Amino acid sequence: MKALICSGGRHESDANAQVRRCIMDGWIECLGHDNVMSANISGAAAVIAATGPDLVIGIGSYLPESTYFGEVTREAHRLGKTTLFWATEDPYEQDANYRILHDFDAIFSCDRWGVNFYTHPNAFHLPLAGCHKRHYVPIDAERRKQIDVLFCGVAFTSRLEIVDDLRATLAGLNLCFIGPGWGKLGHGFSDRRIGNEQLIDLYGQTRIVLNLGRSLHFENRRYMITPSSPGPRTFEAALAGTVQFFHEDTYEIRRYFTADEVPGFSNQTEFGQLLSTYLGDDERGLCTAELAQRRALSEHTYAHRAYHVVEMLKASGLA
Repeated sequence: MKALICSGGRHESDANAQVRRCIMDGWIECLGHDNVMSANISGAAAVIAATGPDLVIGIGSYLPESTYFGEVTREAHRLGKTTLFWATEDPYEQDANYRILHDFDAIFSCDRWGVNFYTHPNAFHLPLAGCHKRHYVPIDAERRKQIDVLFCGVAFTSRLEIVDDLRATLAGLNLCFIGPGWGKLGHGFSDRRIGNEQLIDLYGQTRIVLNLGRSLHFENRRYMITPSSPGPRTFEAALAGTVQFFHEDTYEIRRYFTADEVPGFSNQTEFGQLLSTYLGDDERGLCTAELAQRRALSEHTYAHRAYHVVEMLKASGLA
């Protein structure tokens, strides 16, 4: 099987580009380097006409009007090829899914709850993942941990509210909160942006990574769908061999990791108890990190997702 992966609207963010590269790596691991190609959406139809891939995969955001997949899928269907779209921004732009709804043979949504809002006969859930090539780091029990608690990401209102509730518990710790909007909180908080490679290195210097979901909804007003599945950094941090404290709104995280692998909290008291346990027991932290990494390596890489897609397409008679 040969596959073409296409995305890359003019306004694609660097974060989306990073996810695209990781997805590409997963498909290469699944099908082999010579059987996987990538193309910007603007030239993908021509690539399909010239190479005739068996599977055409659109990924990323379908929100920008400048990102038009109709030409791509028409060319693929003209040649009798299978098309699928992996929506990696669900459910934050769900109201705009009409832009892909009638073009692709199958749609995969990164959000388990969001998949229910596609009126498509072949709509499936496919969570994001981590990349073995880019995120896996062997655990070094001897490496010095300079940071007590790390968080990297935009300071959305929901995250600010959670951190404000935890401030008393975080007092006196060596904090590293990085991302637009955090700098106003003072020492240990910064507005700077860092690349994925820098973040993976920071994970290795950190005792506890704080995992907070986002709530920035671009086009999600019709049904106000509540996000359910964890984002990619959950799997990336696990592959990097660090301990995560996951803020739980639902129990969805337990579909992917047990509490022994990724401890969860829902309030200040639970967070304080976890802090007390893990900051006072490095062996416990090492064990938890190893369990989470083992789980991610065995179930949650982009190669696993690629194999799963192929199996589901075959089961549905689409491949």
